[in-house]
Amino acid sequence: MRDREPKALAEAERRLAERRADLRFEQFAADTQWQALRAQARARGILLFGDMPIFVAHDSAEVWAQPQRFKLDKLGHPHVVAGVPPDYFSAEGQRWGNPMYDWEFMRAHGFSWWIDRMTTELSRFDLVRVDHFRGFEACWEIPASEPTAINGKWVKAPGVELFDAFLKKFGQLPLVAEDLGVITPDVEALRDRFGLPGMSVLQFAFESDAENPYLLHNIDANRVVYTGTHDNDTTLGWFDSLATEQQQRVREYLGNRDEAMPWTLTRAALMSVGRLAIAPMQDWLGLGAGHRMNRPGTGTDNWGWQFAWPEVPPDLAARVRQLIELYGRLPEKKK
Repeated sequence: MRDREPKALAEAERRLAERRADLRFEQFAADTQWQALRAQARARGILLFGDMPIFVAHDSAEVWAQPQRFKLDKLGHPHVVAGVPPDYFSAEGQRWGNPMYDWEFMRAHGFSWWIDRMTTELSRFDLVRVDHFRGFEACWEIPASEPTAINGKWVKAPGVELFDAFLKKFGQLPLVAEDLGVITPDVEALRDRFGLPGMSVLQFAFESDAENPYLLHNIDANRVVYTGTHDNDTTLGWFDSLATEQQQRVREYLGNRDEAMPWTLTRAALMSVGRLAIAPMQDWLGLGAGHRMNRPGTGTDNWGWQFAWPEVPPDLAARVRQLIELYGRLPEKKK
């Protein structure tokens, strides 16, 4: 089975025929419903913003079907795995455990695997956030035997060649670069070479001095400005966790508004010069600690948050519209 021998695959196909049929129908139904949703959204002038993780899982269909595209041994185990070095989120770094790409093999085959993957993403979304964008310039490779991400190293990746291949195939790149973490001039050069907007997270803006790149006066127009992302606490949870003097600095920078959090920070994102401004649903609902979506570096109790319609105040839509109109973010009407 591991080596995809024809006899073993034929036996699996026979034994799993009913389950395979169920899964194929579920995927067909999900895709059909998604495309109907996308058509309805487009008819209303709404664009869908997706997310593409840079890596895939070791037990994924991609690694199973095409192991030669990854750095695996003869038994299919990874030599090295992906992660990031110690940073804001973890003193030990993050050992994600995904197998690393064999970039030489990818290059030799015209990056066809990546082009197929991006084709699928663009069939689902109008705009795609490329997760861990810096990994296209260099990846943090960790020996598979290491329990943490501390003893990894940066290994160069052919980002320019890959994005040139994307540009040749698609003509334009409706992508957003997730350029958080350890960002070097080479990463910035790769992002800027293809004109991709980066990300600015306002919750990170108050950790240092006036030179902090995420403060409003340091943000340029080619950015997507977030109050916080799925990896952050809710804005209210974040603000409540700050020391009193830090809270005062936030309020002073934002004009000492009497407006309650998280609305003050949401307003700041909307008034920024960034091309897009995003606030998670938790922030629109004013939710605090306990409603976080994800804790980086942990493998449990994540991605389970949901909202219920009774939680949505009846005046929320009008309030949101008033703000986006005030800051010039209403979509242009078609002539």
